[in-house]
Amino acid sequence: MYSEKVMDHFTNPRNVGEIEDASGVGTVGNAKCGDIMRMYLDIDENGIIRDCKFKTFGCGAAVATSSMATELVMGKTIQEALQVTNKAVMEALDGLPPVKVHCSLLAEEAIHAALWDYAEKHGIKIEGLEKPKSDIHEGEEDGAEEY
Repeated sequence: MYSEKVMDHFTNPRNVGEIEDASGVGTVGNAKCGDIMRMYLDIDENGIIRDCKFKTFGCGAAVATSSMATELVMGKTIQEALQVTNKAVMEALDGLPPVKVHCSLLAEEAIHAALWDYAEKHGIKIEGLEKPKSDIHEGEEDGAEEY
C-alpha cells in the first residue's frame, strides 16, 4: 500500500522535464524491473543547486521517488545533495513497500550520477562522491533470479 505522499508525487510529480545545458545529467536504471531515471541539475558558481528536473520511465514509485528527490536537493549545496540518501527519500514519502525500496536507491544514484557528470565537466573532485553505477544491480552476484 502506498502512502498519501507517494500517491501525490506520482499523480502530481514535481520538477518533471529537462534542463537545457544542465550543469550535470545523470542516468541510472534497474535492468531487473526496467526503471530508468534521468536527473538534471543546474548548479550555480557557488555550488548551489538552482534547479533540478527529472525524467523517469518506470512504475509509480519510481516517479514518486524521482519527484521527491528533486524537492530534497533543490536549493542545497553539492555536499548537502550528496547526503540525500535513499532512506531520506523514503522517509520524506512516508515509506515505500519493501518491493519498491529499489526505486529510492535509483533516486539516490541518479543524484550521484548527475553530480559525477558535473564534476567531470568541471574537472573537479567532489569529496565523498564515487563513480555511480549505471545499473543499480551492477556488482551483485548473478544467483537464482525470479521470473
